[in-house]
Order: sequence, then structure tokens, then C-alpha cells
Amino acid sequence: MAVKGIKIYGSSVLREKAQPIENIDQKVWDLARDMKETMRLAGGVGLAGNQVGVLWRIITFTNPEEKKDQVLINPHIVYLSEEKEKEEEGCLSFPDIYDRVERAKEVIVEGWNLDGKEITIEGKGLLARILQHEIDHLDGILFVDRLSPARRLLLHNKLKKISITEE
Repeated sequence: MAVKGIKIYGSSVLREKAQPIENIDQKVWDLARDMKETMRLAGGVGLAGNQVGVLWRIITFTNPEEKKDQVLINPHIVYLSEEKEKEEEGCLSFPDIYDRVERAKEVIVEGWNLDGKEITIEGKGLLARILQHEIDHLDGILFVDRLSPARRLLLHNKLKKISITEE
């Protein structure tokens, strides 16, 4: 296993859209294993390919309902409930920054597991939030993008402090 470096706010790869995975081969299996290990060691509950510098549509997450780590390849949201809730979120790419983000209370997500089997996940509460957050990453959307301009302004100094500048 290899722990991957987590890209921090300011890294351009976090703003890029990840590409679909065409073949689930050993490279994908290795990446999934490394992402799960990286997520666990960092104390996170989700991690997207972009966050480790890989522009593939793959996420790992801890399913709070089943208490186990899962991998989802080429995930896409097929249903978002109209009912929303605003809860605190953080992100491994934003060390020590947390804020309340409004998201759909329930989602249905489709994708594939590592065996190439199509799966559907119905998420409520925390699981719904994790799935939306990680799929946003695959589309180059960061949780701070979901905050009001006033909240982003209040976080400006913290964001500036953690932001990396690439050469």
C-alpha cells in the first residue's frame, strides 16, 4: 500500500473535472486501495481522485450506516431530494476549515464497484452529504463554493493561509 499526498486548496487539480474510468484494471484497484488507506490515515470519511492528483472518477468513503469503507467508480447522482439540510462540513484538502453547507437530505447515486458491477446507493443524512461532497470534487467543485459570498469572505484569511501556489 502507498499513502498518497492529499492536494491542498490552491492546487489546480482540485478545480479540474475528472474523467470516467473505462477499464477497471489493476491500476484502478491499486489506486482504490491507496485512497482508502490515505483517507483512513488522514482521519477523513471521503476522498476523491482529484484530491490525490488523479483525474479519474473514483471516490472512497466510509459508509456510516454500514461502518465500512467503500469505493465507487464513475459515480453520478440520479436523485436529489428537495428537502435540504445545513450541516458542518470539512475537507481533507482544507485543513482545519469547517463551515455549514446546505445539501440535499437524500440522494441516490449510481456507479460501479471494483468488480465492475453496477451499484445503486441510497443515502440519507451523513451518507448523502459525503456522496454529494465527493462527487462535487470529481466535477471540480469545492465545498467552499457552496458557501455564501459573505461566508467565503469571513474565511478568506484562513483560506489564504492554507492555499498553496503552484509553480
